[in-house]
Amino acid sequence: MLGLINRSIETFLTDTHGAALCARVRRRADLPGESYEPLLQYDDAQTLRLINAACDELGRARSEFLEDLGAHLCSREAVRRLLRYGGCDYRGFLNSLNELNDRARMALPDLKLPDLHLAATQSGQFRLRVAADLPGWGAVLAGILRAMADDYGSLALIEVPPRVAGSDLRDPDPMAETVTIQLLDATHAEARQFALARMIGEV
Repeated sequence: MLGLINRSIETFLTDTHGAALCARVRRRADLPGESYEPLLQYDDAQTLRLINAACDELGRARSEFLEDLGAHLCSREAVRRLLRYGGCDYRGFLNSLNELNDRARMALPDLKLPDLHLAATQSGQFRLRVAADLPGWGAVLAGILRAMADDYGSLALIEVPPRVAGSDLRDPDPMAETVTIQLLDATHAEARQFALARMIGEV
């Protein structure tokens, strides 16, 4: 796992619960004393220990923690800009998710994100298939989708239904997760200001 992911988890803990709690989580996870270098690769087991230790320290369910982590990622302007480049409205953003991995790799070639596939259903819903080497990315994406709905001023119902063994025989990947999105109102509130190019003179 790229150190940037682990660093993002630490930043989330520090921003929301303080540096002391983040240090306790690192000790509970038996991690090295120094923080992660963003562009170095680390064993996936360290990421799992970090997440599990955070959930134990906070007394929170793993899915809830990961959803909040996903939402927090969108508060970082670099991530928000990467996501907002996908479309001028929330529907356009959703339809761009299939290309998100490629856009991210243009900025960070070593960043391995889950494979995403968005499909519209006959009932007007969207189904986002999330396939990754580690479990939990579906919850992270659900948090990102909720935060971006707010960013676009849209009202959406987003759920991560539990996967039932044998429920989809066409999908042989046992790690794949599904996020469902029901766009209820595309213009529910005023969208946050966003410009594709920085204004002249902006610092």
